[in-house]
Amino acid sequence: MKKFMDEDFLLTTETAKHLFHDYAKSLPIIDYHCHLSPQEIAEDAHFDNITQVWLGGDHYKWRQMRSNGVEEKYITGDASDREKFQKWAETLEMAIGNPLYHWSHLELQRYFGYHGALNGETAEEVWNICNEKLKNMSARQLILDSNVEMVGTTDDPIDDLKWHEVIANDSSFNVKVCPSWRPDKAVNIDKDDYMEYIGKLAAAAGMEINSVEDIKKALSVRMDYFAKHGCVVSDHGIEYVMYKPATDAEVEEIFDKKKAGKAITKEESDKFKMAILLHCGREYHRLGWVMQLHYGVKRDNNRRIFEALGPDAGIDSISTSAPINDLADFLNVLDYTNELPKTICYSLNPIDNAAIGTIIGCFQSSEAVGKIQHGSAWWFNDNKTGMQDQMISLANLGLLGNFIGMLTDSRSFLSYTRHEYFRRIACGLIGEWVENGEYPADEASLKKIVEGISYRNAKRYFGI
Repeated sequence: MKKFMDEDFLLTTETAKHLFHDYAKSLPIIDYHCHLSPQEIAEDAHFDNITQVWLGGDHYKWRQMRSNGVEEKYITGDASDREKFQKWAETLEMAIGNPLYHWSHLELQRYFGYHGALNGETAEEVWNICNEKLKNMSARQLILDSNVEMVGTTDDPIDDLKWHEVIANDSSFNVKVCPSWRPDKAVNIDKDDYMEYIGKLAAAAGMEINSVEDIKKALSVRMDYFAKHGCVVSDHGIEYVMYKPATDAEVEEIFDKKKAGKAITKEESDKFKMAILLHCGREYHRLGWVMQLHYGVKRDNNRRIFEALGPDAGIDSISTSAPINDLADFLNVLDYTNELPKTICYSLNPIDNAAIGTIIGCFQSSEAVGKIQHGSAWWFNDNKTGMQDQMISLANLGLLGNFIGMLTDSRSFLSYTRHEYFRRIACGLIGEWVENGEYPADEASLKKIVEGISYRNAKRYFGI
């Protein structure tokens, strides 16, 4: 019987052990998409206890605590941090096979030196160990200790990026913290507060917005501002990638209806969103940015919890309504005029893996190695099986060796062990292929592939 999560955790062949320990393990991290707070990085935030680091804003954990019958007061309510930690420990004990079990214990091992199992009985011991060590930890120190080279935060077009400026001007911290452009609020014309947001966008861009062309201009102004602050990545969180052709006049009419307070149809909403997304895509190509497309999610399913807590409360699910043909048509429009930026496609629905793999192969070019990427297993797929399935699909249909690899997509400064988890799974998969005679035991080639997927491909792709 193997020891619980030992140094060869998930590495079942000698080749896998060699690839991970000798090539992947010590490489720096390019965390090109996360939700860390730039203010907390700038101010080098400290944390009073492990609950603040682990449970604050972590809807992955909230979801499982509800599944374990925990009262909401111990999840997002007014219970003490110690009580919340106890309920999480009792929940984790039941999470056999869940990635949260592995992530949590990797974090306990790497940051706190605890190699036991967290459960209801050991919660007090772990609470004391973690809180004692947290006295000498901080946001920046955790990033440095994790060997992070670049952090890509997630930022709205109206953000002033003042905290990024603080970080960039601080010579004592040598990690690149770059803003990432997330313009969802400028796209989602179907939201009730859309016009209120457009007013804020106008103020940020220093101009009036009376038309769709004005919206596009304001977005371009803000993109240039972001570019001056080191932005190289955009991100769109959308229900699906839509392809609904419309004339400029049609799109203006839709915006006029919104301004007048009239209801717009789903088809009108899609036409408007596509017009804005196409403008953004062309501008990303001009700026040399990467476009990320996250789609295939049905959000905020539980109305009661949504009204109490708002979005990102652990009440989202996989959507089956994303029309995959629209993704191909959307990319084609940009490619036809040579304005398709480097693009990463993520679907929350794993059924889309093969379709994405075939679509990205249609739009590759000499402009960049692996210009169009099938993004790493995302959200509900961010587990051992999901990662393996995504990489196997990519290998079957494209070039796994050019894959840009993992990201944390997290709000926690402890989440960098997810990169280790990914690297172990990738090395395990590659090692299995080698020992099964499916790929030669060519040291130079294997080193290039493993180091590329773990670090070097992302560094090249984003120009870090």
